[in-house]
Amino acid sequence: MPELPEVEVTRLSFADRIAGALVKSVRLGQALRWPLGAEPGDLVGRRVLAVRRRGKYLLIDLHPQGVLLVHLGMSGSLAFEARPPAPGRHDHFDLLTSLGTLRLHDPRRFGAVVLAQDEHSGMALKLLARLGVEPLEADFDPALFHRALKSKQASIKQVLLAGQVVVGVGNIYACESLFRAGIRPTLRACRVSRPRADRLHAAIVEVLAQAVRQGGSTLRDFSNALGQTGYFQLEAQVYDREQQPCRICGTPIRRIVQQQRSTYFCAVCQRA
Repeated sequence: MPELPEVEVTRLSFADRIAGALVKSVRLGQALRWPLGAEPGDLVGRRVLAVRRRGKYLLIDLHPQGVLLVHLGMSGSLAFEARPPAPGRHDHFDLLTSLGTLRLHDPRRFGAVVLAQDEHSGMALKLLARLGVEPLEADFDPALFHRALKSKQASIKQVLLAGQVVVGVGNIYACESLFRAGIRPTLRACRVSRPRADRLHAAIVEVLAQAVRQGGSTLRDFSNALGQTGYFQLEAQVYDREQQPCRICGTPIRRIVQQQRSTYFCAVCQRA
């Protein structure tokens, strides 16, 4: 599943290129996770102002009104091309503009494109209201992070994945952040001390920023809007390295399952 770094990398790959574009037409393919929320023709004539990100949602601001929320789901990717090929079986949304076509390719159809009046109303409010703080922005404060963890009884790994304390720390990056912070993923969040919370806070920022710089993680078929793949997964310390030696101490990396998600960790480096 594309996580925060992959979504941010996607945004960076086309945001400047589509800014100022005039929407000329919209093509819908098979139904996605949620309906568009308007007739495709309602978008024609609007202009793209900017592309932002909130968690794992891309927000495409339109003029004179409206915002398109784009979610990549489990297997989705965006492409922005001046002259794209004819849409294929898994191409379910085309935004044809004066500067090129933005296309959502999504084999599993868990993604979505939703039009809202603004991000504080309708479906946008429902989707965005409960998201936690952005980890790569100044609002991600260590003291507030620790305070939020103290109120959670679930394991620290589960709390990170839930996205209500901090948004966008998906499975890969939760495993890697916990490893860097030396915290066992099964530890209850409320038992994370302030010093360990500070280490985890710093690790989350470092891991996500590094992943963005390295183009995200391409485990199967992720690529940005220019067709470029990421390589963060090549430098993972624990993720998907079951029984391989820890790069720090040499102990075989362990894998457990938490809420149907694989968790990877080093039993020696992550004792606490």
